[in-house]
Amino acid sequence: MANLKLALVINCGSTSVKFAIMDPADGHVYLSGIAEALGLPEACISWRFGEEAKQKANIPGANHGQALDYLVQNILAPHPDLLQAIVACGHRIVHGGEFYSEPTLVDDTVVENIRKVIPFAPLHNPAHILGIEAARKSFPNIPHVTVFDTAFHQSMPPVAYRFAIPEEYYKEMGIRRYGAHGTSHQYLSQQAAEYLGKKVEDVNLITCHLGGGASVCAVKGGKCVDTSMGLTPLDGLIMATRTGSIDPSVVFFLCERLNMSAQEVQEIFNKKSGLLALSGVSSDMRPICEGYEKGDEKCVLAMDAFCYRLAKFISSYYVPLGHVDAIVFSGGIGENCWEARKITCEMLKECLGVELDEELNERALARLGFEGGLISTPNSKVKVYMIPTNEELMIARSAFKFL
Repeated sequence: MANLKLALVINCGSTSVKFAIMDPADGHVYLSGIAEALGLPEACISWRFGEEAKQKANIPGANHGQALDYLVQNILAPHPDLLQAIVACGHRIVHGGEFYSEPTLVDDTVVENIRKVIPFAPLHNPAHILGIEAARKSFPNIPHVTVFDTAFHQSMPPVAYRFAIPEEYYKEMGIRRYGAHGTSHQYLSQQAAEYLGKKVEDVNLITCHLGGGASVCAVKGGKCVDTSMGLTPLDGLIMATRTGSIDPSVVFFLCERLNMSAQEVQEIFNKKSGLLALSGVSSDMRPICEGYEKGDEKCVLAMDAFCYRLAKFISSYYVPLGHVDAIVFSGGIGENCWEARKITCEMLKECLGVELDEELNERALARLGFEGGLISTPNSKVKVYMIPTNEELMIARSAFKFL
């Protein structure tokens, strides 16, 4: 391990820290883990070296900094070769506003700009700042690089990102479409180009990151030209517990008729809507799939509505792209729910000529070890791929560019 150079990737949530130590060259993961329930008595940290058995420890009341201290002093200290091989640290940041369109070396200005856009990501950005500050103390002699979920979408033209509201709200408050999952969409576009045997600059793609949060992106020549999420990750597709796109008048109606506060409506739209509300069963697509197969009326509605919204977004992105070389499915649902892929593509068959290979589609499951590939027939007018996303690898590679 003497000549090995590795990246530490950190992803801080409001009460968690995910971490991975990996080789950006081949994607090999030497250590991965997560600290959860931070700030609470039940706080704990779990980790795994490579493919070894998972280990776990309680860290009652620990904060983000103490979780990273535990990583260094208790998990890595007995493995000095691994600790010394870490030469760069990449930080996933949910929102960078209009400040950043590419990965950026951390300094005080970067931290302050992340702080300025906290209103757009009130749960995540404060945690990101804590993670950056803690990691710089734990790893003071390596470059720290911020990789923004919003950065990839900064190439959108004004017709895609401006809202039709008075200009002062955009100029003074930055209210516009920012998008999310940019790191994933960028990774998927690069991988799809490889499958197509072309340079990413020479292909037009529609990438679908479908998880608890879900978004679609139109990628033209390696650049985002439109995406489904908006000012925040609430807009666009129907998600696990989020409404997706909805008539803004619903907000006024709930406030006026039920005397709800804006905060209460926000809670409903973010945490009590989406698949959970439509199915009445779960926010998880797995039990919804089971209900769908059994003909449960609400589960059928949830599945069909999810796929219908997705199909509408995919078809609409033919406008900015002109032609499409491939549609890519990814994320927890996109990688593991063959039913959602099938229903969506059936909705696109007549209008766009999309045709899935049923056998390939049913076998293309990340949970069964499928590593990505073509799932459409030779007759399909556009190729369809399932590609497992790897945001950590993108972040690691971004960090290494600053060595």
